[in-house]
Amino acid sequence: MSPDPAAAPRFGYGTNGLADLRLDDALGLLADLGYDGVGLTLDHMHLDPLAPDLAARTRRVAHRLDALGLGVTVETGARYVLDPRRKHGPSLLDADPEDRARRVDLLLRAVRVAADLGAHAVHCFSGITPPGTDRDTAWKRLAESLGPVLEAATAAGVPLAVEPEPGHLLATLADFHQLRRTLGDPENLGLTLDIGHCQCLEPLPPAECVRAAAPWLRHVQIEDMRRGVHEHLPFGDGDIDFPPVLAALAATGYEGLTVVELPRHSHAGPHHAELSLPFLRQAATTATPTDEPPAPVPPAAVPSASAPATPVPAVPVPSASGLDAPEHPVTPEGSTR
Repeated sequence: MSPDPAAAPRFGYGTNGLADLRLDDALGLLADLGYDGVGLTLDHMHLDPLAPDLAARTRRVAHRLDALGLGVTVETGARYVLDPRRKHGPSLLDADPEDRARRVDLLLRAVRVAADLGAHAVHCFSGITPPGTDRDTAWKRLAESLGPVLEAATAAGVPLAVEPEPGHLLATLADFHQLRRTLGDPENLGLTLDIGHCQCLEPLPPAECVRAAAPWLRHVQIEDMRRGVHEHLPFGDGDIDFPPVLAALAATGYEGLTVVELPRHSHAGPHHAELSLPFLRQAATTATPTDEPPAPVPPAAVPSASAPATPVPAVPVPSASGLDAPEHPVTPEGSTR
């Protein structure tokens, strides 16, 4: 089936931006506001992946989503769900195999949850290269760790959507293609494209990133952002021109959710959820449609972020944060989300 450029986008809101609400209340809010779905981050307050009776709790959430008519993608970016002292730890890149196995186990649980919810994708990311670890070793750990997750996702029929994160080993579209080639281009390996990250870091403008990512696009996150500054901002507070981005998404025929991600605004989550949907709908309405789907940019033509087209201020992550200075220049918020 050819893409329908006129297809209405499906907007969702991430529960990592509604952390002060009970999950049931958050889902009800989003349905009342008119969202099409939710980006469900598995966390201690929202469908805890480590608490007992996960399957039964997942079934209750599935019934609630169905009753509200909400689609869902499963996200795995909870800050402290595995380690109460180490943000986003452990990762798929840790030196300790047992630590890597804990992250793999979380992702396997996420795959099962995604399958039971009928989610359109399950999201993950690489993690930050640990101090003293060379890139070749880090890439080897990443590929080996993702192997069983990809196998489980394929068996469950749920795409695995890896997100490039500023400051991570896998930070850019070019890095995604390196992983894809390393793993032998598996069909079920897809991409989470964060539009703000494109503005922050990628050599291509966000709309062109959408075109470049089109063949592998399985999940989209969206927020405003400034060049060189990894800070998720409410719409209108950053530099992104959204109508061309949404026009590019429509032209690709992407049918998944486009999920607002404002994790640092949970203190006013209902307010931002209420404002975000009209903004996106207006931007989609003013987007200039294209009659033909865009020709995808070959992976070899995706520029490396090491030589960005627009200068990016190189501000390293302070050592006090416990993070390595990122290979790609970003401001101190780095990959903390």
